[in-house]
Amino acid sequence: MNLELVHIGFNNIVIMNRVIAIGSPNSAPTKRTIQEARNKGLLVDMTNGRKTKAVIITDSGHTILAALTPETIAGRLQAGQTDGFSERGGSVLKIGRDDEEND
Repeated sequence: MNLELVHIGFNNIVIMNRVIAIGSPNSAPTKRTIQEARNKGLLVDMTNGRKTKAVIITDSGHTILAALTPETIAGRLQAGQTDGFSERGGSVLKIGRDDEEND
């Protein structure tokens, strides 16, 4: 199983294999999701005090706040899928073993 790690700003990294959705924080449903995650203790703020531009929802129920736009995060993921580890700043890193090695 390969893990795709994506840099989401300020030396913060997310495992994209666990991400369900990436959205904008401006809609009312997203704001409710953020508040519910905060109340449950499942909110992870990775903005370093900057304005929240993306909300990342994971399969574990965690909600992650990021200072990069959803388009930037998606672009880094797509760039990483084509080149592997990007030379422009290392935005995506794939780690794991080949399928042949898995038992």
